[in-house]
Amino acid sequence: MPTVHFVKQNVTVHCPAGSNLREVALANGIDLYVFPTNILNCRGFGLCGTCRVKVSNPRALSARTPTDEKKTGWEGPEYRLSCQTRVLADVEVITSPRKVLGWMANPTYQWMRGEK
Repeated sequence: MPTVHFVKQNVTVHCPAGSNLREVALANGIDLYVFPTNILNCRGFGLCGTCRVKVSNPRALSARTPTDEKKTGWEGPEYRLSCQTRVLADVEVITSPRKVLGWMANPTYQWMRGEK
């Protein structure tokens, strides 16, 4: 049974192999979202990118889904959408790794942040 350690919250939980990372977090009282995304999110369908996490060992997780690749692939293998990720082995997770929300962090959307 894999162990998931949520670094910011200093909480360690066990879950069955193949468990959805978002569901594991929420079931154990881990808040994945920052305001206002705690209210305005897609509820785990991979549409918004706000459940983004940073993980210590990407190989401890399932392969990226196409949705996960589109939303976080440009950031590197350690960034994942928790709703699109299955836990296969022990892993450390950092929730809300940046203040910029999900897709807004993508360089493609610099103009929306007032950058050139």
